[in-house]
Amino acid sequence: MIRARVLMLAASTLCASAIECAAQNAVADFYRGKTVTIMVGFTPGGSSSLYAQALSRHMGKHLPGSPNFIMQHMPGAGGLVVANHIYNTAARDGTVFATTGRTAAIEPLLGNKQARFDAQKFNWLGTANVEYTTCVAWHTAPVKTLQEAMEKELIVGGSGADATEVVFPKAANKLAGTKFKVVLGYHGSSELILAMERGETQGFCGIGWTFVKLRKADWLRDKKVNILFQISMQKHPDLPHVPAIIDHARTPEDRKVFEFLFAPQEMGRPFFAPPDVPADRVRALRDAFEKTLKDPAYLAEAEKMGIEVQHLGGEHIHKLLERVYATPKDVIERARTVAQ
Repeated sequence: MIRARVLMLAASTLCASAIECAAQNAVADFYRGKTVTIMVGFTPGGSSSLYAQALSRHMGKHLPGSPNFIMQHMPGAGGLVVANHIYNTAARDGTVFATTGRTAAIEPLLGNKQARFDAQKFNWLGTANVEYTTCVAWHTAPVKTLQEAMEKELIVGGSGADATEVVFPKAANKLAGTKFKVVLGYHGSSELILAMERGETQGFCGIGWTFVKLRKADWLRDKKVNILFQISMQKHPDLPHVPAIIDHARTPEDRKVFEFLFAPQEMGRPFFAPPDVPADRVRALRDAFEKTLKDPAYLAEAEKMGIEVQHLGGEHIHKLLERVYATPKDVIERARTVAQ
């Protein structure tokens, strides 16, 4: 009798109810012995890849059944190839999820025919950090400030017509009067950085401040880049004197378009599973994702890799997208034209 009571007490500390215990057991039974794939919408070496690498090494111990984790890169179309795959092709059983560019979620609203998904139907697990994006010019470029970017042409690279580093400078041209020339054809951030360092391009207008601060500290120390402006709703505390491009919108209507385009910035490094994954597995994935991002071992590895971690849950992203998708049609229509 005493042993039975001890076992019941131990179980009650793990589950709130018998029904919850049964659900956890079902999830554990499903994942036990399986392999979960984290897909990345960009090439190896970039920040998205690093977050996924760290996650793949630690998340298994927090997911019931302790499955193995592997990574798979699927670059293309500025991160849309992997989003299309997750929505249309990937298994809907909880064994596959992905990360891609934070602006991918609004591409269907912008009329991008390559975006063959409804972002609101993804099962968002959460984001690994809240990213502040910057536009930088290499030190040899003729442009050193935002004001000069409005007076002189600056060549920046891009991975695809719908990629962050392409949409943002184009929007800045039309809404704030800059003179960026965007050159496409680069596979991902690693290639974009090399192109800038080699002089093929003169800047990178869509690089995370966290990446620059933690992984390219020599750029700052040796003054290899000039930060022209911030691409965000608000300034980062580290950069109080660097202008925010949204504050240079030429009209109130232009500012509303910036606000629409910048809203996904809050998603940072989003991770999402396909539609129709069983609800108990979605809950388990979200819970494991959150526990991993708070795991001291994960945080220690993240620090060594030079990636910053701030968790936001999947429900937060769903609510954010509800607000974005409720944007007035006239604002969305203007955003379509500036992003082209």
